[in-house]
Amino acid sequence: MSDQREAVVSNAKYLRNVRPIDPEEISDYVENQPHPAVVRQLLREEAPSLGLIEREDGTFVPVEDDPVAPLRRPIERFPDRYANQLEELLADRYGPNWHDGASGDLLRSVIRRVKSEYLRSQGKSVDYDEDVAAGYAIYHLPGYYAAVQYALSDLAERGLLGRELRVLDVGAGVGGPALGLCDLLPEDALLEYHAVEPSAAADVLETLLTETGRNVHSTVHRTTVESFEFGGSAGGSEDGDGDTHSEYDLVLLANVLSELDDPETVLRSCLEAVADDGALLALAPADRETSIQLRELERAVESDATIYSPAVRLWAGETPSDRGWSFDVRPDLAVPPFQRRLDEAAGDDEHDPGEFVNVDVQFSYSILRRDGARRIDVDLDTDRWAKMAEMERHVTNRVDLVAAKFSRSLSGDGNDGGSTARAGGSDPNPLFKISDGSEAVDHYAVLTNETALNRPLLEADYGDLCSFEQALVLWNDDEEAYNLVVDEETVVDRLA
Repeated sequence: MSDQREAVVSNAKYLRNVRPIDPEEISDYVENQPHPAVVRQLLREEAPSLGLIEREDGTFVPVEDDPVAPLRRPIERFPDRYANQLEELLADRYGPNWHDGASGDLLRSVIRRVKSEYLRSQGKSVDYDEDVAAGYAIYHLPGYYAAVQYALSDLAERGLLGRELRVLDVGAGVGGPALGLCDLLPEDALLEYHAVEPSAAADVLETLLTETGRNVHSTVHRTTVESFEFGGSAGGSEDGDGDTHSEYDLVLLANVLSELDDPETVLRSCLEAVADDGALLALAPADRETSIQLRELERAVESDATIYSPAVRLWAGETPSDRGWSFDVRPDLAVPPFQRRLDEAAGDDEHDPGEFVNVDVQFSYSILRRDGARRIDVDLDTDRWAKMAEMERHVTNRVDLVAAKFSRSLSGDGNDGGSTARAGGSDPNPLFKISDGSEAVDHYAVLTNETALNRPLLEADYGDLCSFEQALVLWNDDEEAYNLVVDEETVVDRLA
């Protein structure tokens, strides 16, 4: 550290507990009195290590200890400042009419190809060159921006997301999760953000990160996760950029695990980099294969970490072995202008209207922790409640059980933000996947007769714990699953 930098840091450490740190004041205390702008830049660079945030008036103060608040309302749209920045990037790369003519045809072709290849290979065959990165940003950026905020609210609602965060975003892509995280945090939060992204998507990411707040300190490491050196609890290491990596308060793996050759090894390495009181968030698309893979990976590393949410473990010593397809569904976003432009510029004879609009917010996620904390920490009594692992002996009987609501409505009935996906048959009644963490096959709650006493099943949020009294157990041969019939005799309560 240079003498000048050391002097600035030393003065900042002293003043931080006395009064707001003014670069002009510190300039007077440093030999040769460097210009206040130089001092301000040095303070910005050292802010993460000093735990300082910069205020609008240009002074620096310690970051507060208060945790981040969860989302209070649905996310309605992708912010204009990011949308405008993306369109500027597209205009610089393809011209002012990027959505039209040959460039528009290219981007539409890229989006079609990426969607097809992703579904076929779960992303393993997708080569993220400059054009693919642009198409991916147009089509996926808004949904991923929203999804990460909904998932992280699981931590925030329990006060487990601090205002001072050191974050590692593995496979950061074009930046949807990064931007969502930045906007979930309040302006007086301090974020030290590290992204690992080797592809051309990093160019888009770096461009969009310029629109984040003054207290976001970002570094993009253009390397593969396999080559990235995790410091973990060992005390840190250096990569080719000369940066030292140690523990992280939050590690993000957003829509990347399915693209890796050895996702379990990468997941274990990432867990080792999580601080003792930190968390790892893994996100995956809601489609069947990637969602099921996420649950398989979650279960594979359960000896090294605790599943915080949304999956539950309500019975000591029990783990599920069902297929585990579970995903959340949130309200659609407003159509961003860049998607509308690309879609409307396509000829009517070459596409269905809306083909290049993607405002669905559907995602699978898993939050893992190393401190044993769970969002729902319950041990059930066998004498009081039926266990899903033993549901075979209850068929055609009524039982009492406790389970987490593990889906929105899967019947396509429009209730509970219903998805078009179907997982439990063709019954038009509201149908929800449920779990107690012991099941070997899928279990679904089917609401056949809504009453005031069972309506909490509809009102419960994804991941909420519910008790069911007098639910009728039936076996569904077509789906090879258990249906728990919720009718006029059934009482459902949401549990704290």
